[in-house]
Amino acid sequence: MSLLKNKLAFPVIALVVGFGIGAAVYLMNQPGTEQAAAPTQTEASSSENASIVSEAVAQSSGTAPEGSALITPRVLGDPNAPVLMIEYSSLTCPHCAAFHSGALPEIKERYIDTGMVRLEMRDYPLNEAAAVGALVARCAAEERYFPLVDLLFAQQQTWARSQNIVGELARLASFAGMSQETIEECFANTDLFEAIVNQRDVWGATHAVSSTPTFYINGTPVIGNQPFAAFEEVIEDALN
Repeated sequence: MSLLKNKLAFPVIALVVGFGIGAAVYLMNQPGTEQAAAPTQTEASSSENASIVSEAVAQSSGTAPEGSALITPRVLGDPNAPVLMIEYSSLTCPHCAAFHSGALPEIKERYIDTGMVRLEMRDYPLNEAAAVGALVARCAAEERYFPLVDLLFAQQQTWARSQNIVGELARLASFAGMSQETIEECFANTDLFEAIVNQRDVWGATHAVSSTPTFYINGTPVIGNQPFAAFEEVIEDALN
């Protein structure tokens, strides 16, 4: 899959911008509509957050130090855990889905739940559908973010290949407790979508990410969906 270009126009978001929330609702109710997928969100719907995002984008020029985040990564585990495991992931990437159903549960049981590792999830959408999925996940309550991400990965073959991606994502979002109103507002949140895409470009420049999934464990890269043993080795080295 080719990476999204910085100025790529997303048909769903373009309609939302032009016609408001009603357009998103219309698309959700059109099962025969082929969509190029929509946007991705950040945590900025308020004017204060939008201002912060705009300032960060202006200062970044596509490359920014690790600390200048346009959006706040979602973190699973103890925020004070000694080992930081960063995951760059795309919601339409089958290898990412395989990691979430394969090695991650054991990593979680052995290291995250025991307070030794914290997992920082960073959206790195490789196509339009992944960008829309990331938007929806970001709209969920923070405590429901990871369960919704797991659901999106588990149902990847259903929604990512659907002729009605927005409708399928809306359906899955409802399982995460999102109301119809919240879902509609989510698809209309262009500030968040733009911040997610811009942040991806900043992170790509910072860590030279060229494929997903890509991991950094206390700075040590692990590329691809590796077996648990590969992660275990790097984590143990970081702990010792």
